[in-house]
Amino acid sequence: MKTVVRAPNWIGDVIFALPALESLKANFPEAGIWLAANAWVKDLFSSGEFADRVIPLGSSNQYKKFRESARELKRHAFDLGLLLTNSFSSALLFATAKIPERWGYHRDGRGLFLTKSVHLKDEDPPPHMVRYYLRLLEGLGLKTLPPEIKLTVSAAEKELARKQLTALGADMKKPLAVLNPSAAYGPAKRWPATRFAELGRLLQERKNADIVITGALGDAASASEIASHMSEKSINLVGKTSLRQLLGVISQASVFITNDTGPMHAANALRVPVVAVFGPTDPRVTAPFHQPATVIHRENIACWPCSYRRCPYDHRCMLEIPTSEVFEAAAAYIP
Repeated sequence: MKTVVRAPNWIGDVIFALPALESLKANFPEAGIWLAANAWVKDLFSSGEFADRVIPLGSSNQYKKFRESARELKRHAFDLGLLLTNSFSSALLFATAKIPERWGYHRDGRGLFLTKSVHLKDEDPPPHMVRYYLRLLEGLGLKTLPPEIKLTVSAAEKELARKQLTALGADMKKPLAVLNPSAAYGPAKRWPATRFAELGRLLQERKNADIVITGALGDAASASEIASHMSEKSINLVGKTSLRQLLGVISQASVFITNDTGPMHAANALRVPVVAVFGPTDPRVTAPFHQPATVIHRENIACWPCSYRRCPYDHRCMLEIPTSEVFEAAAAYIP
């Protein structure tokens, strides 16, 4: 049975879904499993360990791109389509591609397009996203494996990262602390850049660490602000790495300090120690799944969790987290 899986749209969600992909392969060991994924996450699958092939998708918001994606899927004559996304448009895409079996969660008004669906249950506390994807398979009558998230970085990718960091001035004999001040979801998930800068200075002065700043091109302003306040030069890689190159850099880190964002889960999947600063989002749902990891957040705030992209109040869920607390957590991972 030739199967295509619609991968989630964001890096963190894709990583959370990896145990579900492993379980799917275990249920259909003879099946060819393909992935349909947005361009910005497809490189997570370039190692070939999770699927036979990846089909890049265009934007579902553009009719021409949507039709092109549907034609490409139809051309491969899939027998089964599993939706790990929640959107109406992703179910419509599989129906338009004439995939005969279409399975997924029954939500967002898309039940009409699904041939087999699973209804969501209200749970308190809410399940971690890893469990969310596995429960879809269980609801479909499939067996699931004990969840474990792993990403692989090749020896060549690690060596390329070492050469890149060394060329930019890093001393690979010193601890390497990576600061990731980005959060694509919105500014409410961002710990202030001034505190990342304070943290970087403390790590330089007290732990003799080299500092690397990572993020997307849109984080350039905050990264420049952070770098300008360091007591020593830092390495600013914001907007300068592909996803695979970023994984290589993360693999070299002694500790990865970050907001709640996709690269946090990449570091965790690589078993790099993570210190995660959470604001409006709920760590019970999106915290790093494996150790070593430390989550810092404030849950004794009346408006938490809100999941707003922009805080309409005083952003106290982030501002009440002092630099000293994050430094102590990060320092514990550095010899």
